[in-house]
Amino acid sequence: MSSVPKDLRYTEDHEWVRESDDHQVVEVGITDYAQGELGDVVFVELPKPAASFGQRAVFGTIEAVKAVSELYSPVAGTIVETNKVLEQDPALVNRDPYGKGWMIKVKIKNPKELEGLLRADAYAKHIGE
Repeated sequence: MSSVPKDLRYTEDHEWVRESDDHQVVEVGITDYAQGELGDVVFVELPKPAASFGQRAVFGTIEAVKAVSELYSPVAGTIVETNKVLEQDPALVNRDPYGKGWMIKVKIKNPKELEGLLRADAYAKHIGE
């Protein structure tokens, strides 16, 4: 059974969003369910800070033993930080997907987009939990 923290928002593509103290900036990663489906993560390609993306645009890729998948931005905005630790330790996504395995921090263009994301109960239902 996958972990689905109640304090996050989710996409149907299995990304999560955590709001920060700065309400204009959110943290983004992939869900426990997604990392479990991928298997052992061996490489994560993330954008450079200052890159901008539209909502649902591809912002990077994640490569696992089983597959390569695209990563989709849950919100439109500008990258303010990427998780550099993943360059040396991509398997951190498997070990701690909701903590140290985060991928990007995004300055949101339109905070109302967060309202359109799934809450934990809806995401759990989406993945059949």
